[in-house]
Amino acid sequence: MLDSFNDRWALITGASSGIGAEFASQLAGRGMHLILAARRKERMTQLATELNTRHGTRCHVVTIDLAEPESGQLLYEEVCRLGVDVELLVNNAGVGMIGQIETTLPEDVRKMLNVNLLTLTDLTYRILPDMLNRGHGAIINVSSQAAFQPVAFMGAYAASKSYILHFSEALWAEARSRGVTVMALCPGVTRTDFFDTAGAAGWLEKHTSQTPTRVVKVALRALEKRRQYVVPGWGNYLMTLLVRMTTRRTAVNESKRYFRPPREKNRGQAAR
Repeated sequence: MLDSFNDRWALITGASSGIGAEFASQLAGRGMHLILAARRKERMTQLATELNTRHGTRCHVVTIDLAEPESGQLLYEEVCRLGVDVELLVNNAGVGMIGQIETTLPEDVRKMLNVNLLTLTDLTYRILPDMLNRGHGAIINVSSQAAFQPVAFMGAYAASKSYILHFSEALWAEARSRGVTVMALCPGVTRTDFFDTAGAAGWLEKHTSQTPTRVVKVALRALEKRRQYVVPGWGNYLMTLLVRMTTRRTAVNESKRYFRPPREKNRGQAAR
């Protein structure tokens, strides 16, 4: 599958940093051309210049707020305007929030769900039919290790990631016999600025983590095997099995130890 990516186009959301930027780098190394979509234009423009210099990659930068309700439609219209076929869609954009109930603003939750759920779903249903008509293509939806259990103080976030996992697996079952793979990527703690800006400053210093480079390499290997989901790292994978063997009450109560916000700063929001 990955051999067919050469000289084809990928659309990556949340491409300005972290896992999204790493997807851009590794896919450019495989000969793909890129549509980069996120809010931070300067970072994407710099990345596009670097990838063009290094790999001769054609990059089209789209500055867009994926929390806006019509962003999926607008992004798809931009793809149509370019006149390119998207061979790989990477729905990487995501927002995380850690906070206590009293300090969590409903408006922040709504914006998070717009990015994590609505825009991802909208883009998938707009681009997937084109892939099915061609008989080839792939979609990677970035979920999380948190998708496998409820997580206290991150309730809406973890639930949104569970949606992405189940949504992707269902589409995998529908699409794989027609030449298209839909896969959920479920990373654990990854070395990005996600936790610091989500309200858990110092999290990376206290826990084992993976690099975005490693996460993306594992994802692309799993996509080659046409997997329906992948959890990078054996330790992370084993944790997803352990929470299935314990009671749900135990699993969610245990999560309180890890994500209880500090009193002086107990809410936050982060964009990946």
